[in-house]
Amino acid sequence: MNGTVLSLFAETSLHPGIGQIVGAVDLPVARERATGYPVIFGSSLKGALREKCEKKLIKEQNEGKDGAIARIFGQAEQAGSLLISDARILLLPVRSIPGPFRWITCPHILERLKRDLALVGITKDFQIPNVQDRAFVHNSSKDSQVFLEEIVTDVQKDDSIEKIVEVLENFIPHDFVKKRFKKQFMIIDDEEFQYFAQYGLQVNARNVLDEKKISLNLWYEELIPHDTLFYSLIFERKLSENQNDIEVLKRIFTEDKYLQIGGNETIGQGWCTVTFVNLGGGEKK
Repeated sequence: MNGTVLSLFAETSLHPGIGQIVGAVDLPVARERATGYPVIFGSSLKGALREKCEKKLIKEQNEGKDGAIARIFGQAEQAGSLLISDARILLLPVRSIPGPFRWITCPHILERLKRDLALVGITKDFQIPNVQDRAFVHNSSKDSQVFLEEIVTDVQKDDSIEKIVEVLENFIPHDFVKKRFKKQFMIIDDEEFQYFAQYGLQVNARNVLDEKKISLNLWYEELIPHDTLFYSLIFERKLSENQNDIEVLKRIFTEDKYLQIGGNETIGQGWCTVTFVNLGGGEKK
């Protein structure tokens, strides 16, 4: 099957929710069961992509020129041609001193990225450092210690980080962000990353007021911060000889690269920049 990698760079806060639960946070974000990492489930991503495509292709669909939407995303009793995976987290921004924040990842996530790239037939030769008592930063960093939230972390420079940065920069859509990415990038321990992923996200209080400004409904919802980076794998099942639906999907984002995912669209949340990752120079299997 033909495959590609799609990156989602959060331009605003995201709330890919799982509904209301009983707890301190009424509306938490979706998480992987085993790791506790925030995730955008494939069904949510597929729905958002379908809505985007419908807006762009609806005229062709109505005129009967191209049944692209039904073919790509499926219809009753017929699966679509594109297989869309969960969007997995790759970089999480965390408040830091010196600031304003650091993009953090961990060896487990980098190992998983390697395996996922192999699924689309690409291998990248980068070594994952053995993180134990200290974090790893790029050689351009001038810091020996960094505060991540309330946790002080000793940091160490390592030449192997250069190749990791080169790979991850392909997932970032903005050139001006890439320029500062090296200095703000850190690889921390798996357990520390899990801690920040589970307990370090923003929680907002929201309220419904009546005409007299009296609270009718106070609730708390969790948000994934802007500048978080996710990625998803997309594969194509050939249903006809001349079909190339991944290219159709890429064309949708040629001029308008934004996609809204999750809840709270009316208050400006959920907006991501979409990039189809070009990992040129990787060894193709």
